[in-house]
Amino acid sequence: MSDTHDKHSFETSMQRLETLVSQMEEGKLSIEESLQAFEEGIRLTRQCQQTLEQAEQKVKLLTEEAGEIKAVPFDSHESNS
Repeated sequence: MSDTHDKHSFETSMQRLETLVSQMEEGKLSIEESLQAFEEGIRLTRQCQQTLEQAEQKVKLLTEEAGEIKAVPFDSHESNS
């Protein structure tokens, strides 16, 4: 369920970012609204980047065992190092 929630959050964040960019490009926002949109965009960008980094780490930890692809939990992999 976490993967579905993460995907939904990522998708929702990306849609919101697109909306913010469109609003800012229209030039109809006040300076205060533009600043708020910019701040929200930065926060959403960081969240999306973190989600992508976590996905990348998970992909890197995929290993092949007995002909099967198996996901290894990231933290258990680190403790074996």
